[in-house]
Amino acid sequence: MKRSLLSFTTMLTKESIFTALLVFVPISIAAHFLGWGELAVFITSGLAIVPLAGWMGTATEELSVVLGATIGGLLNATFGNATELIIALIALKAGLVDVVQATITGSIIGNLLLVLGFSMLLGGLRYPEQVFHQTAARVNASSLNLAVIAILLPTAANLLAGGIPEPTMQRLSSAVAIVLILVYGLMLLFSMRTHTHLYNLELAAIESCESTEATPTSASHDQRHLWFWVGVLLGITVLVAIESELLVGALEAATAQLGLTPLFTGVILLPIIGNAAEHATAVTVAMKNKMELSMAVAVGSSLQIALFVAPVLVLAGFVLGQPMDLSFNPFELVAVGVAVLLSNSTISDGKSNWLEGALLLATYLVLAITFYFYPA
Repeated sequence: MKRSLLSFTTMLTKESIFTALLVFVPISIAAHFLGWGELAVFITSGLAIVPLAGWMGTATEELSVVLGATIGGLLNATFGNATELIIALIALKAGLVDVVQATITGSIIGNLLLVLGFSMLLGGLRYPEQVFHQTAARVNASSLNLAVIAILLPTAANLLAGGIPEPTMQRLSSAVAIVLILVYGLMLLFSMRTHTHLYNLELAAIESCESTEATPTSASHDQRHLWFWVGVLLGITVLVAIESELLVGALEAATAQLGLTPLFTGVILLPIIGNAAEHATAVTVAMKNKMELSMAVAVGSSLQIALFVAPVLVLAGFVLGQPMDLSFNPFELVAVGVAVLLSNSTISDGKSNWLEGALLLATYLVLAITFYFYPA
């Protein structure tokens, strides 16, 4: 009884915080039009994006309930990192290619160390040992290895060759991007069609309905429910785009005032803003002893960034006239390698505890400190 009450209180607190943060949507717009300064616009628009990302996730989950596990899984696969993708596309359009590249690696690092670390730590403080599907964890780990290697190989080639001409690097990156999108399609086929038993997609729908009673509904009610949440999803997407425009427009001036480098902003700050709602979900379900679902959120998000978001940004850069390749800062390569290696070794046995979570968090903190002092 106490445990159920605590779970309800945790969920209520999360929803209350996200609802309260919605006040920053009009505040950020006012800050922009009333000339409150770039720093004020940057901070308020960043805070506004957090609850909007949460509402986007809620709308996607509600649509998944109505449309079923397969289409719902596809929606989650498409909109799982929509907020980050929108921010990155707007930054790419503004010519902030270095920031976009840093956001890609930062999202992978954040999900594997920060999100997974908090989930294991807080879940482990309530349950001595938590378990998750070992086979699915191994498949995800192998896929993540492939994705990260494919993303970082162009960087290694550029360094070892002493520099590759930009047109050649762009063609190389585009070819790799197409391969990664094909692999992403195979991952969707594997998880949603041929091996659904490893991923338990039904859990996502169960989570979104935990606090409601199972009452029969008519087809017309489901149809109204469907169009309502479609409208919510479209409306939230527009608001996220508006807030992202404000955030990106103020980014350079605001981070200069804060003394932050573009690399630190992209690797640490922007992924936390774009992923805050998803982070809260992963930690919340871990505290309910649903570590398998928490793993799916954290590792699955990293896979989506590497296999879908990064390739889309490479191809979008070509269309937008802002060429973006997969040649990253060498230290980003090292940081991603560390994150993947440590997270894979942590999840390989299908069990987790609070100490493993603390180790992941400590690693993230060390990387964040190093990125902060890394020269611009």
